[in-house]
Amino acid sequence: MKGRCRGMEREREALLERLKRFGEENDARVTDRADKMLNITRDTGLLLWMVLRAMKPAQVLEIGTSNGYSTIWWADALSDAAQELVTLEINPKKAELARRNFKEAGVESRVTLLVEDAGSYLKRAPTESVDFLFLDSERGEYVGWWPDLQRVLAPRGLLVVDNAVDKAAELVAFRERVAATAGVSEVLVPIGNGELFIQKTAG
Repeated sequence: MKGRCRGMEREREALLERLKRFGEENDARVTDRADKMLNITRDTGLLLWMVLRAMKPAQVLEIGTSNGYSTIWWADALSDAAQELVTLEINPKKAELARRNFKEAGVESRVTLLVEDAGSYLKRAPTESVDFLFLDSERGEYVGWWPDLQRVLAPRGLLVVDNAVDKAAELVAFRERVAATAGVSEVLVPIGNGELFIQKTAG
């Protein structure tokens, strides 16, 4: 483990390390993408944990829970009971695994896990209701989701897109759409699998 995540309980940090190893070993063994955990890297988790602690967002939305590895990072970063964390996972098996991991991590009361299609959720989500949005899902859907992703993001809110470097070819159309949109700024952060930071500046 590279250093300590100061401010996180040792037991929770140890669980994250176990989940990290589980994800890596699982993904090396299985061939079906639906069975892979496809977790973020630890340095990405730590970076965004720091961002969340600094931002103190009222509403956090994650699209793509998987086994809950990343969600536990976000939940740990939220220190105020009024802060809300919603995470979406369309695969029921992964959602059940995530629920067990949330319970073991002691964060189940901080997380609302919904098993449903992200596109449907975004269409009904209130406008400018999300302060921090982490997107780690089916990349082919992002262009179609973009109008609602932009709509639900609060002014000065932050959208972070995973796999912006290792899956860059799959995000070309999405990045072109973002670049053509007024009122947003973007920067590519070369950490982990590459994180695309998009901030809504208008509003």
